Amino acid sequence: MTLEARRSGYDEATYARLATDTAAIIARYPEKRSALLPMLHLVQSQDGYVSRDGIAFCAEQLGITAAEVSAVATFYTQYKRHPNGTYTVGVCTNTLCAIMGGDEIFDELSEHLGVGHDETTDDGAITLERVECNAACDYAPVVMVNWEFFDNQTPAGATQLADRLRAGEDVAPTRGAASVCTFKQMSRVLAGFPDGRADEGVGAGGPTLAGLRLAREHDWTAPGGAAPEQADGPAADAGAAAAEGASAVGQEQSSAERKPTTPADATGATPDASKGKQP
Repeated sequence: MTLEARRSGYDEATYARLATDTAAIIARYPEKRSALLPMLHLVQSQDGYVSRDGIAFCAEQLGITAAEVSAVATFYTQYKRHPNGTYTVGVCTNTLCAIMGGDEIFDELSEHLGVGHDETTDDGAITLERVECNAACDYAPVVMVNWEFFDNQTPAGATQLADRLRAGEDVAPTRGAASVCTFKQMSRVLAGFPDGRADEGVGAGGPTLAGLRLAREHDWTAPGGAAPEQADGPAADAGAAAAEGASAVGQEQSSAERKPTTPADATGATPDASKGKQP
């Protein structure tokens, strides 16, 4: 066994595999230490959490201290500092989901599973979490399993979902992949190693596309009447400059100096109510 493998705590084969993946991650960045975030997901995909061995491995690979690695690993909630369940069940209890029943869902799951926030069931199947926001307010209340969406949930539906996960059944998210993978498998995806499932299932559902549907029905266009792809003038010039690598910030006709292009720009008046009224 190599000295590096002994220091990391991993066996030779595991160390070699992680080192190969790490080299691929580091190659994505101009600065080596910038690879730390995906590397933490990588060691989490091996151990099921960010272990002491994982921290030592990251520090050794990046040439930084274990304290620096720990500082990052304790900052972000997706990095777990104790063994995580096969499935992380996250219940959004932020404002809208809470109003729509998120708190009741969490309380029901907590009682049903016998665990609280960031605790894992005795069988190691589920870690329950309160989540601040799942970024899916149009489907509130939302539950996520290993960051796959389960929309418009109820307490009864959420407990049934948990029971199916504990029974080892395949469950299909409302949107996204066709089935839920394990926490370790998802951690590897987050490390930047795709599992080939990005195009499975539904991407954006009806509520998400409502604004686009209304825009098409009412033929709403960019300011001044030009479609976005036909726009010209300062905005187009800035876009061209950005495409060529030049900074458009603060240049003439930046957003702070843009001339009014619609009556609302000049007066602050709202658009014609008859045109903005939803059907």
